[in-house]
Amino acid sequence: MTALSGPIMLMLSLLFSNPTSSVATNHKEVVCFVYHRFGDNRYPSTNISLADFEAHLQYLRDHGYQVLTFADAIDYLQSNQENRKTAVITIDDGYKSFYANGLPLLEKYGYPATVFINTETVGGGDYMSWFELKDAGNRKIEIGNHTHSHAYFLNLPENSRYKTFDDEIRQSQKIIKEQLGLTPTTFAYPYGELDPKMEAIIRNEGFKAAAAQNSGVISAQSNLMRCPRFPMSESYAALDKFSSKARMHALVTKEEAPTSFMMPEHRRPELTLRFVTGALQIKQLQCFIQGGECQMTITEKEGETSLKLTSAGKLTRRRTLYTVTVPDKNGQWYWYSHLWIDPSVK
Repeated sequence: MTALSGPIMLMLSLLFSNPTSSVATNHKEVVCFVYHRFGDNRYPSTNISLADFEAHLQYLRDHGYQVLTFADAIDYLQSNQENRKTAVITIDDGYKSFYANGLPLLEKYGYPATVFINTETVGGGDYMSWFELKDAGNRKIEIGNHTHSHAYFLNLPENSRYKTFDDEIRQSQKIIKEQLGLTPTTFAYPYGELDPKMEAIIRNEGFKAAAAQNSGVISAQSNLMRCPRFPMSESYAALDKFSSKARMHALVTKEEAPTSFMMPEHRRPELTLRFVTGALQIKQLQCFIQGGECQMTITEKEGETSLKLTSAGKLTRRRTLYTVTVPDKNGQWYWYSHLWIDPSVK
């Protein structure tokens, strides 16, 4: 047998080394955060203090993150650029407090962000005006589509839901084009709620990506039509909580079932996941269910881990997350979450 030359051996070793790594070295990741109000303590569930927000920005600077708009982050994930720690700041709804309080802090640090707007409310009440949105767009802010009415679309009758949803997306695109001279390429689902047909509509309308509200990290293997985001409000805004999310990695699955977010009628949904074990410390894997107790079965076989997760009791919330976290042998943590939506809960 002919001996392999040094360069060929090196190439093969790079190609086949660590084949069961949980995250391959060429996998890009983006950690995405969602904010709403800034320095507006009338609404603590969606507000963040300016001190906390600036602490987040300072952390990203101190730790060498590149901060991109949502659209640019998707381009980065799909590019041949070198891997970098990457963060995205998104703002839903376009409240005035962002323009007055959040935007100046972003400018102080030189960071861009993405604002998702529902066009029906622009200029009314606490919402930014078209002048303010246009000005923000000239200051590194991407404008994304958040529908026209920000309705609970899953509560509309099925025979009209999808036409209404699609019509509103097109209406918003038209209005934004007329008012701002641009056509959004990214979308965020109102309340983070969607079903498979709504997801298909977004894909068919040509958006490059859509943001949901299941928590987690976006990876090069993610379904870009329902990208996860970590919520940031007064309950989650402490710097230790923010930094732990910023350092998180995506738990990349080879299989998940079901893929739909819709709650089954019995309200004790089962979620099945399968992923490469690699360096993950499966004995330290944790499962969390909002408002419930997690029952979990773990099977390890041939370098892969399979999980079956279910709630010990019936779920009663409109939106419930199943969340899985697990560390690797180097102490880095990985995160996966699945959102269940029960439209019957008002």
